[in-house]
Amino acid sequence: MEKKFDLIVVGGGILGTFHAYHALTRGLSVLLLEKDNFPVGATVRNFGQVIPSGMTGEWFTYGLKGLEVYAAIQRQFDISVRNNGSIYIASDSDEQLLLHELHAHFQQVGYPSQLLSKATVLERYPAVRPSYVREALFFPKEVSVEPHLMIHRLHQYLQQRFDKFQLIPNAPVVDCFDTSAGVKIQVSGMGSVVGDKVIICNGNEFKLLFPELLAKSGQVISKLQMIQTQPFPEAVLPGNILTGLTIRRYESFAEYCPSFSTISTPSHYQELQEWGIHILFKQAADGSLIIGDSHEYADATKFDELGYTLKEHINNLMLTEAERIVNLDLRKLATVWAGYYPQHPKKHIVELDPSPNIHIRTCIGGKGMTAGIGYAEHSMNRLFNC
Repeated sequence: MEKKFDLIVVGGGILGTFHAYHALTRGLSVLLLEKDNFPVGATVRNFGQVIPSGMTGEWFTYGLKGLEVYAAIQRQFDISVRNNGSIYIASDSDEQLLLHELHAHFQQVGYPSQLLSKATVLERYPAVRPSYVREALFFPKEVSVEPHLMIHRLHQYLQQRFDKFQLIPNAPVVDCFDTSAGVKIQVSGMGSVVGDKVIICNGNEFKLLFPELLAKSGQVISKLQMIQTQPFPEAVLPGNILTGLTIRRYESFAEYCPSFSTISTPSHYQELQEWGIHILFKQAADGSLIIGDSHEYADATKFDELGYTLKEHINNLMLTEAERIVNLDLRKLATVWAGYYPQHPKKHIVELDPSPNIHIRTCIGGKGMTAGIGYAEHSMNRLFNC
């Protein structure tokens, strides 16, 4: 712990790990500190969908970089990346119109997409109900990962490839301050370590180090309920499955589709939207389906008010809508859980700099799995002037 590092990263989730990755590719020495035995936050409590098609502006560009890096690492080391694409399925004429408008936008920018007829969708995804689908938009370059596996394998990959990388789990950071020798990090039960720079990527938990900054940051915590069924080995639902409520929610449709603000909300969607529900599916490697999700919000300083229990009513709403989409017995559940994501109502990410060498990068919301890689590269370029 007395060794000095070029960079210390606090937080072993996707955002912190890819800050470490981009530093390592530049030849820097990196120490990655994870407070738990392994990451247990938003990085592992998500679908594992990598979908730049849902993003806009620089975040779309960051997502493209993510696809590139995932593919490059997967060629060297299995981190669970699967290239089965993403499909948005329209269930009515309004959603169908938005698909055509988004397809036209991506044709202009050169990002591959394909409009699929109802017959083609039912052929490729036979578990989808004919009564639901009108048409679909497919993005062949997009991928999925297994979030409960990916971050562990990514850490293994970094440890095997880079001599200048050190990962220490069970290392909660309790203090962080500038000294004449560099930034000193105090780790509970382990003493201190010094780095030229420190990047803090530990979600909302930076309140333990900088509570006054958290209180002023404006970030909120989003609680998402998710469901996983028992395996359906006979079902064929490859890739990332996004449906009508997602078409009506994602920022790419809102920004790039001229008709987005003019479409009406069907009555059967209204209660779902009140709980922030939009239905996504991803079939895991064992054949089970991950279904979700919902959104409830609380101020980051009061996020415990969201509670740790799951609302059965929300799960029933999600399952009922999911049963309208696929012809499977989704009530055969394996597990249910909640994810807690810090995000900001007006910013894509929160960037705070308590000192010239201490940097907080957090609150990336649900974009981390897709855009965290590209954003981390951009962040490193700025911090190290390269």
